Amino acid sequence: MNLPRRTILAALPATAGLLGLGACSTGGATAQASSTASSQAPTDAKLALDHAAWRYDADHKVYYQLGLRYVATPQASDYETLGVYVPGAYFTGKDNGNGTYTVTVNTSGAVGSFTAATAPTVFPVNTPGYSAQKPPTEYSYDTIKAYMEAGFIYVHAGLRGKDSNSQTYSGNAPWGVADLKAAVRYRRYNSAAVPGDAAKVYVFGHSGGGAQSAVAGASGDSELFAPYLAVLGAATTDTSGKALSDAVAGAMCWCPITSLDSANAAYEWNMGQFASSDTRAEGTWTRAYSQDLAAAFPAYLNGLKLTDSQGKPLTLESSSQGTYLSGSYYDHLVSVIQKSLNDFLAATTFPYTPSSTEMAGMGPGGGGGTPSGTPPSDAGGTPPKGGTPGGGSQGSGESTTYKTVEEYIAFLNSSSQWVTYDASKKTATITGLQGFVTSQKNASKDVGAFDGVDRAQTENLVMGSGENKQHFSSLSREVISRASRGTRACRAGTRTTASPPTRRTWPPRTRSAPTWSRACPCTTPCTTSPRTPRGEAALPSPPPGASAPASPRATRPPPSR
Repeated sequence: MNLPRRTILAALPATAGLLGLGACSTGGATAQASSTASSQAPTDAKLALDHAAWRYDADHKVYYQLGLRYVATPQASDYETLGVYVPGAYFTGKDNGNGTYTVTVNTSGAVGSFTAATAPTVFPVNTPGYSAQKPPTEYSYDTIKAYMEAGFIYVHAGLRGKDSNSQTYSGNAPWGVADLKAAVRYRRYNSAAVPGDAAKVYVFGHSGGGAQSAVAGASGDSELFAPYLAVLGAATTDTSGKALSDAVAGAMCWCPITSLDSANAAYEWNMGQFASSDTRAEGTWTRAYSQDLAAAFPAYLNGLKLTDSQGKPLTLESSSQGTYLSGSYYDHLVSVIQKSLNDFLAATTFPYTPSSTEMAGMGPGGGGGTPSGTPPSDAGGTPPKGGTPGGGSQGSGESTTYKTVEEYIAFLNSSSQWVTYDASKKTATITGLQGFVTSQKNASKDVGAFDGVDRAQTENLVMGSGENKQHFSSLSREVISRASRGTRACRAGTRTTASPPTRRTWPPRTRSAPTWSRACPCTTPCTTSPRTPRGEAALPSPPPGASAPASPRATRPPPSR
């Protein structure tokens, strides 16, 4: 089923606390300005919006301005502009005779349940794979139609990304979010000139855009961004000298790629432990790395002290089969998958033909529209291998029609039995995580899914400097560091000493897998990991003058000295 724009966005202000992240800020989620004067330098007056420079779409009753510079000292002049779109009911305009209008706020103007005083502002963050979002350069009603009809103020800001590095500026993290924060401050600095409640600012995006929306939602007024905003000349104070806030009221995040520091381990626990091909094939050092990452995830997860909606702690516990496939967190995850399947079956009319248009995505280049179409191949890492799960075939033109629920359930069970269906109750039950993953969500990315072994993942560029890709995951580094001390962790929790290779030259002169296995006292197989030097970067590079393995799939250990 497609996601109607009006349905999604009309619910945004009311549900932001449930669907998104309330801003964790010093001023609160809806803070527009502090109650005291700011000690910061006042905002540069050239950021004031010209109330006599609006253009008007008389056919659709929309006022708009494009090309507005939202920072005083831009680093990327080709990106750091924005467009503002306002429903015509919120303004009273006077034709200047040259294609522009001078406007005043119409205090009695209303669209649906919103007024010129209460309308929320929405910012699209259309940055799949952490790409840049281009600012609008021409007016298109089709892009904003749903938002104008809903009564929203729509602000489309240009944002830098991984593909916007140049000789004069960088698009690596955190510049994309810094630009977004500066744009939010600009909107609030011009609160008297732009209708709506400037405190009610919402951001939304998919994949990498969802990730950056989540960061914006969770880092309102964070001091970590202060030096970046200062360099940009972002708005700091309102016209009365009070501090402006970049905290947003909510973030709507579709499929956000978050918690990157632990994402390698999460991926291997969630999916990698059920795979045995490519970089997870027997005899490869990357399989050992995969197993150690999976075994490291439970400690991280349990340290978060998560709870469910009833306040019950969610934890992972060791299991007799697999890596920590037990505990309240595991049960909760399985229940979420099972509920999702039953919700899908209840909402789907059979015969059913999967279609790629049912996959909510956002196109590259920052069109600013709502999620629709097929996600780009680079939406957060290297393109996955293999076909599309779920019966559809994105981009291939092939599809299968399932005539009945039972026929669809049979498809889900085509590889192994993991779903049972009670036709009398119209209820499906699943056996666990493994069946779902192998059927619908297999490990399509290499070990090191986000912080890549060879630094080839999208995130390595995002966390890099210019075009220089960098490792960044401290959890991955800890896993390798533990292995460098000659230990390995059994999945049952027992530790034992491994027998490390005796050769300490780089590159290794053997292509065979590391022969470190010893009899293990555990009742389940141990996870092993190759040796690497202490104190290295997350995934160490070879010494100067040496060549690294040609492929992360090479069946040999990583460098040791």
